[in-house]
Parts: sequence; C-alpha cells; structure tokens
Amino acid sequence: MFKKLLALLATLSMFAAFAAVDVNKATEAELDSVKGIGPATTRVIVAERQKGEFKSWEDFMSRVKGVREKTATKFSTGGLTVGGASYQGGAVVVKKKEAAAPAPAKVEAAKPAASTAAKSPSV
Repeated sequence: MFKKLLALLATLSMFAAFAAVDVNKATEAELDSVKGIGPATTRVIVAERQKGEFKSWEDFMSRVKGVREKTATKFSTGGLTVGGASYQGGAVVVKKKEAAAPAPAKVEAAKPAASTAAKSPSV
C-alpha cells in the first residue's frame, strides 16, 4: 500500500513539473520553476509584463532580452506558455526602422520622335 501511494505521488509530481506556466499569469516562483529561467530573467519578464501582457511568443521574444528561437523552444519544452500557447518555432521577423525610401523615379512615356523628313521646297 505504501509503495503504491509513493508511486502515485511520484507520478503526480512529474506531471506538476511539466504543468503549463503562462507567462502572463505566473508568479515569480512559478517562472523560476521553468527550466532555463532564473531570477534575472524572471525579473525582466515581470518588469515587461507590468508594461502590458505578452500577446504572442513573438511579442515575448522581442521584449525579453536574450530570448530567441532556441531559448523560446527550451522555455516552451519546460512548460512555459504565452496566452496558453506553446512555442511552435519558426522564423520571427523583427521589424527594424527603415530609412525613408527615395521616391520612385517618374517613368515618362516615350514621346514620338520629331519627323526628320525634309520638307520639300515649294515651287
């Protein structure tokens, strides 16, 4: 009986270790429990979260310094979610400020060439 109870507790603790931790709702302790997230990253996440909830993994990655694809995959595997969604990978395009593009050059329609035929002198 004791062995069965111990096995049940061990199984439940395994599931708890992989329980989803939503970045927008988690406490600091819950964030620290995700493999790869330490106290420094937790502080950054909490500070950014105070500015507004993370809308997506891309938003999370753009706002939390040092978190890119590889790290996001690691956090997601450890149980972290953003809005209940796990990280699915894929390229994230971070838009940079673009320099003002020069105005496109006007394309003039080809003008008919002036007639070069010599006028015949009138007699």
